[in-house]
Amino acid sequence: MSKLIVTRNAGVAHVTIDNAPINLLTIDLINELNAFILALADDRDTKVVVFHSNNSQFFLAHLDITLINGTVAGQAGSIEFSHLISNLKAMKQLSIAVVDGVARGGGNEFVMACDLAYGTENAAFAQPELFINIPTGGQGAVQFARRMGKNKALQALLTGADYSAEQAETLNIITQYVAKAEMPAFLQSLLAVVGNWQVRDIVMYKEIVAAAIVDEQAGAELELRYFLERAKEQQTQTIINTFLKHGGQTEREANDMVGIFADTANELCGQ
Repeated sequence: MSKLIVTRNAGVAHVTIDNAPINLLTIDLINELNAFILALADDRDTKVVVFHSNNSQFFLAHLDITLINGTVAGQAGSIEFSHLISNLKAMKQLSIAVVDGVARGGGNEFVMACDLAYGTENAAFAQPELFINIPTGGQGAVQFARRMGKNKALQALLTGADYSAEQAETLNIITQYVAKAEMPAFLQSLLAVVGNWQVRDIVMYKEIVAAAIVDEQAGAELELRYFLERAKEQQTQTIINTFLKHGGQTEREANDMVGIFADTANELCGQ
């Protein structure tokens, strides 16, 4: 790969996007991202994928507009971008975008396709496609509608305005605003927790949440099915017994639930 720098550590893959000069979503970058994501399909060691940018100004600029030309090749490239968004959303692993620059058009659609997204004071998010006579092509309008509701989505799409990370958090475009100076510590703390889960844990909650968004009752039924299945596992009983041993369901829970979980994990890791 020439556009992606990938490092792995303790179940976490850090993917740095490096497509100078502005991290444009060219067909080469799209193909590399698709290849990387699809290669994770049977990977049970990687639990979390964190996307970064190697560009000080851009996270991802937008789709290469030279692909928007009506030709067979151009249409094929645009379809591959659509596949990229779908593949990213379908990942078993937890996907996280760390945005410290501009993410407009396809760049913003990539961010919204990630499970979690964090933006700094240098981030900007927008869907300005109408200015070049096209609608969004990577589910941008769909995501804006689902996240913002009719009025705010229409305003965002028809103005194409930039939103800061603070505004984007309020509008549910991203998960949370995090100051750049605080981002390393924030990520370290987040990954220390989510990086410890198994892929099946992440898939389980992704499926429950996705089902519940479409149909509350369907989500409730799926949640109960998972609950009952997990309750029968020996691993569950072992964890529960160890949890009780270290003060679970006692007064210790009031002020030291984290400590109980830590003691439980330490004993189980030592077995």
